[in-house]
Amino acid sequence: MLEIVRTLQPDFVICENVKGLRSMLKGEVEKKIIADYREIGYEMNVTVLCAADYKTPQKRERVIFIGNRIGVKNYHPQPIVKPSEYVTTGNAIADLINHPEDKEFNHVPTKHRPEMEQRMLDLPEGESLYKGYSDAWKKCPWNEASCTIKENHGGVNIHPKLPRVLTAREMARLQSFPDDFIFEGTKNKQLVQIGNAVPPLLGKAIGLAIRFSNNDL
Repeated sequence: MLEIVRTLQPDFVICENVKGLRSMLKGEVEKKIIADYREIGYEMNVTVLCAADYKTPQKRERVIFIGNRIGVKNYHPQPIVKPSEYVTTGNAIADLINHPEDKEFNHVPTKHRPEMEQRMLDLPEGESLYKGYSDAWKKCPWNEASCTIKENHGGVNIHPKLPRVLTAREMARLQSFPDDFIFEGTKNKQLVQIGNAVPPLLGKAIGLAIRFSNNDL
């Protein structure tokens, strides 16, 4: 990415990664990123943003670097809703519980063995089906913003009410994608695309913050 920025010279740069990057090598990785961009003319600021603060029904925390080479202050977006106002998992996907299977809508429920279905039903919300995988096979809470949506080698999130994992469309809803955004490819490829994406509403908030920075000129 550094080489692309060096070549294209955009006014602003945005980098996104998992929150754990900030503590890698006791913070030295973060310092190196900032120093590398300063060397090619960009002043960077970094913070952790939670997608739920921007009306995304998901408590997804990601580290966001914003930099510019035009001498303005970098602004990160301020939260637009309080935790008590978060959009919940239920708010986002309740209407899909009885929705028929629809491949064109990316809504194809996974079929599980009866014993697996029972294990999913018995699993408390917010917990993982497998103790060694804290982020895989985790059941989303119904009355809260969802836990982080991700595709982890097939270990996707578990539906809070139904004995199955989430469909691609349910995952997309929890990532704040609109229903008319259709994902292509096999079902597994769809899950990867959705799980790896920056939630559109978080992206919008970051974009508006950059527009505000640009208006400082």
